[in-house]
Amino acid sequence: MKPKWKITIVLVALVLAGAGIYASTVYSKRGLVTVQTARTVKQDLTSLVTASGEIKPKNYINIGANAMGQLTQVAVKEGDRVKKGQLLARIENVQPAADVQAQMASLSSAEADSAAAEAGLKAADENLTTAQADIDRNKADLARMKADLDRAESLYKDKLMAGQDYDLKKATYQSQLALVRQSDARLAQAHAQREQTAAQLASTQKKVAQVRASLTRFSDVLQKYDAYSPLDGVVTNLSVRVGETVVPGIQNSAASTIMTIADMSLITAEVKVDETDIVNIRLNQVADIAVDAVPNKTFKGHVIEIGNTAILRSTGVAASQSNTSSQEAKDFKVVLAVDNAPEEIRPGLSCTAKITTATRNNVLTIPIQALTVRQKGDLVKKPERGAAQAASDSVTDKALKEEIQGVFVVSQGKAVFHKVDTGITGTTDIEVLSGLQPGDEIITGSYQVIRTIKNEAQVKVDNRNQAQTKT
Repeated sequence: MKPKWKITIVLVALVLAGAGIYASTVYSKRGLVTVQTARTVKQDLTSLVTASGEIKPKNYINIGANAMGQLTQVAVKEGDRVKKGQLLARIENVQPAADVQAQMASLSSAEADSAAAEAGLKAADENLTTAQADIDRNKADLARMKADLDRAESLYKDKLMAGQDYDLKKATYQSQLALVRQSDARLAQAHAQREQTAAQLASTQKKVAQVRASLTRFSDVLQKYDAYSPLDGVVTNLSVRVGETVVPGIQNSAASTIMTIADMSLITAEVKVDETDIVNIRLNQVADIAVDAVPNKTFKGHVIEIGNTAILRSTGVAASQSNTSSQEAKDFKVVLAVDNAPEEIRPGLSCTAKITTATRNNVLTIPIQALTVRQKGDLVKKPERGAAQAASDSVTDKALKEEIQGVFVVSQGKAVFHKVDTGITGTTDIEVLSGLQPGDEIITGSYQVIRTIKNEAQVKVDNRNQAQTKT
């Protein structure tokens, strides 16, 4: 054979061998899935709930107008610190002040009449006492004179007394009897005078009480023309000026609200927590609060109030007050006390709070993205599933559609689904309670792979992109 043909045969043989090797390689890689993996590790894990809101004082009061009129005085300016009971503003009050002065004059007159009636009653009591003493004395003298007359009459009958002396005794008795009757009349007159004076005193006292009630009412009306601070705090909003007219009306109306007093001794962050996270919030949980106006600084705080009413995210109205049923997202109000809040923090500043809901030390964790869900029927091989159905009717279609939470573990080049029970969720990792062991290699990507990969599929680990992302 010529050398030329020998070379040709060798080349053809090499081409056929290469094609065979290539075909064998392609066939062996059929169904092979490229995945990214990570190892289960033990570490400390912290579960956080992030929510945004604004800075607010724990207690603040809108000072409104209780009367209509023109502002004649505003005694404070925005940012001033005020004490409880301090005068804040005054509305023109000429007419109510005049009414109070008139009532005070009427009260003075009524009190003077009452004092005069009381003095008259005292004098009447003295006259009554004197009249009673006179009649008691006169009656005693009458009794003595009656005894003298009886003795004189006995002596006169026995002719032991002269008729002239007897007549004198009798005339004296008659005169004393007339004096007693006169004393009785004076006593009755004193009683009547006292009753009249007592009735006059009661009338004047009622008038005094009536005038005092009127004075209280007019004084209350006058007081409504002055605005006083109900607490110690800071003037955080002053929306009016001297000369403007204010009217009593709806709260927060431009014409009815004069200013806002805030108790700055306790500053809070009022945030809105998503309905899926509110079940994890508890009182006294600690939080890190970041204020947009104070960059690169975080303040400590703790939960002091948890709302029970859902708030529609689109409107900010309580779900219970909405006229229509809605499936839109809802939030719940959570109030956090800001510990050691600095003076530069002002009400209304936007803030973000990260609330620590749980902490675990040295627990088994996996990346959150590794967690997936599969139906029970997808994890059972078809022949096994058919045999199981033939052997027993307990496995139904409903049971096969049951969703199981778990991860895919790389074992001998295959992706094996493991059911896992999870605990708290951190920022990027989640706690594993059961189903895995430390050091297990689990599939973490890509998202498309985790969503579509089948149980026991052949896999190829390629973590190069993952390493580049970390660098």
